[in-house]
Amino acid sequence: MAVRRVVPNVRSQAVPESREFYSRLGFEEVMDHGWIMTVASPSSPAAQISFMAADRTAPVTPDLSVEVDDVDAAYAVMLDSGAEIVHPLQDEEWGVRRFFVRDPNGQVVNVLGHR
Repeated sequence: MAVRRVVPNVRSQAVPESREFYSRLGFEEVMDHGWIMTVASPSSPAAQISFMAADRTAPVTPDLSVEVDDVDAAYAVMLDSGAEIVHPLQDEEWGVRRFFVRDPNGQVVNVLGHR
């Protein structure tokens, strides 16, 4: 299993203001689903920050997203280790397969793969 990117998820009720603020640092909007918006560096596209008011299908807003090349393998590893699964593995309508797991610091990690 390989990590493709890591994106901090900032809980925000100020998404338009965040877009404007981070554009001043050179970020550009690359995704906006209405409940989550992501900005990225044009010169380094994997350098991203997401801002979300609340997760659309999960009971909590994740603190961090980790994209992997094999989300099913990651899920199996986390289950086998006894980690707390916060949101079960599922396919989402916006083209990802994901689950949430709690890390040892209490942070909720959104582990995903694109379909």
